[in-house]
Amino acid sequence: MSAVHEPPRGPVSVSVVVPVFNEEEALPVLAGRLRPVLDRGGEPYEVLAVDDGSTDRTPRVLEELRRAWPQLRVVTLRRNSGHQAALTAGLHRSLGSYVISMDADLQDPPELVPQMLALARADGLDVVYGIRKDRSADTGFKRRTAAAYYWLMRRLAGSHVPAQAGDFRLLSRPVVETLKTLPEQQRIYRLLIPWLGFPEGRITYQRGERAAGATKYPLHKMVLLALDSITSFSAVPLRLATAIGASSLVVCLAFLVWALVAHARGSTLPGWTSLIITVLFFGAVQLFCVGMLGEYVARIYTAVQGRPTYHVARDTEDERR
Repeated sequence: MSAVHEPPRGPVSVSVVVPVFNEEEALPVLAGRLRPVLDRGGEPYEVLAVDDGSTDRTPRVLEELRRAWPQLRVVTLRRNSGHQAALTAGLHRSLGSYVISMDADLQDPPELVPQMLALARADGLDVVYGIRKDRSADTGFKRRTAAAYYWLMRRLAGSHVPAQAGDFRLLSRPVVETLKTLPEQQRIYRLLIPWLGFPEGRITYQRGERAAGATKYPLHKMVLLALDSITSFSAVPLRLATAIGASSLVVCLAFLVWALVAHARGSTLPGWTSLIITVLFFGAVQLFCVGMLGEYVARIYTAVQGRPTYHVARDTEDERR
């Protein structure tokens, strides 16, 4: 493959970070819509496509796009590390004064990028969220589960978490540098960034249809995202386990009183049904509480190991330099 000759690059005003995993069909469409928007802005920019261990033609398509698009920068991870890890790699390596993150499926319209920049500069904001006011393009199941997720997160993590705000957002350089100093292993940016408390603004938009391909967030990944979000930003499950344990103790004492009364009246007959129900009930409670503790212990174990969440195999910016 021939080398891509790029002109010398000066300071970058805007970085657009796009995590990519098996998006060979969507990438040409993304380039066709995103590049004109950024070119019309008239300021130096870069687009960081973070290839999260794609197994299709995504790497080849990215190289083909780079030949005609000098501002396209490709960061390749050694293996599939997950959407949030790929987003972290892009944020950490970005150079722009403002960094905008978005997905490659074009459900979040790149035409809103100038509006985000204008709002941040006019009002001196460090964060601008893209809020999905209309998700009619999503399936009913997706809309209901997303609504349940944000409802739960706003009650566990706090009302400062914006509802219906995914990973389509603008960050200033101070926010990015602050994120780089945090030691967290499992980052959920839709909860972490509001927690920082930087001045923020919001723009609303209608979520569009996927440009091509299939969703990269099936049900099991949505469940894992919810679990990581809960255990990373709230100790409520541990308190819930304590409350369930206390309630179980009360129920156990009630059974004890009932048994003593029955014994005093001479009506203690063998009862298989009551015995098996009691054993199953308390066994389920114990397993639930141990499971909750295990989730938190697993995260402590991951943090103690201190392993990086991703490894970069290649960055075309390093080659250019």
